[in-house]
Amino acid sequence: MTHQLVISDLHVSVGDKEIIRGLSLTVNSGEVHAVMGPNGSGKSTLAHALTGRPGYTITGGSATLDGVELLTMSPSLRTREGLFLALQQPLEIPGVRPTDMLVAAGANPATVHESLRREADFVALRPEILERFVNVDLSGGEKKRAEIVQLGVLQPHFAILDEIDSGLDVDALGLVARRLFAATSEWGLGIIAITHFRRLLNELQPTTIHVMSAGRIVASGGPELAEILERDGYEPFRAQ
Repeated sequence: MTHQLVISDLHVSVGDKEIIRGLSLTVNSGEVHAVMGPNGSGKSTLAHALTGRPGYTITGGSATLDGVELLTMSPSLRTREGLFLALQQPLEIPGVRPTDMLVAAGANPATVHESLRREADFVALRPEILERFVNVDLSGGEKKRAEIVQLGVLQPHFAILDEIDSGLDVDALGLVARRLFAATSEWGLGIIAITHFRRLLNELQPTTIHVMSAGRIVASGGPELAEILERDGYEPFRAQ
C-alpha cells in the first residue's frame, strides 16, 4: 500500500514570531526528500510542528497523511498514524525501557525483543544498550543509532530526520543511511531528511533536494542542487 504526506501552505509561530511562512511539500511512499538551508530558516521548526511538540503554534495550513489531518491530533496519535521524528538531540527518558516505549507506540509485544536485536545489528549498536533506559548513559552517536533502531521496529509510513548525521562518525553515518535507504524499498518508508551536509545525501540518495530559507521552500531540484550549495553556499537562495 502506498501512502502520501501532504503539507499545504503551512504557517507556524513560536511565541509571537512566525517561523514557517506558507510551506508546501508532498512526500510519497519510498521517496527521500532532503531539506537544506541556513541556520534559522525553520527546518527544525517544521519537524517539531509536524510531530506536535508543545510551543509550536499552527496558524494556517494543513498536514495530512493519507488524507487524514495530523495537526489536530496529539503527538502520540500522530505516531500511531505512521509519523516518526528522529530528534537532533535525542532525549533521555529515565525509568523507561526501549521495549516499553515501543509497545506504547504500537509495536507488537510478542516480537519487539527480536525486532530490536535485528535492527540493532543493522546499525552495529551493542545489544546491552537495548536493556538500558531510553538514551540514558549513551553517547551522542549511540543515541542517534538507537533512534534508527526504534524506527526499524515501528516501521512508520514517514520519518522526519532532524540532522540525523550530527554526532555520527563516518562509519556510523554509513550504517544509518544505508538502513534508512533500505527501508524505502523494504516497507516503503518516506523520508524528510533535514541536513546541512552532502555526505548524508551520498548514501541516502534523495529523490528531491529542497532549499529552505526564511520559513519557505525557495528552490527544489536533484543531486545537482547539493553541488551548487556546496560550491556557492546558501546566499543565492536566501529569502527576504
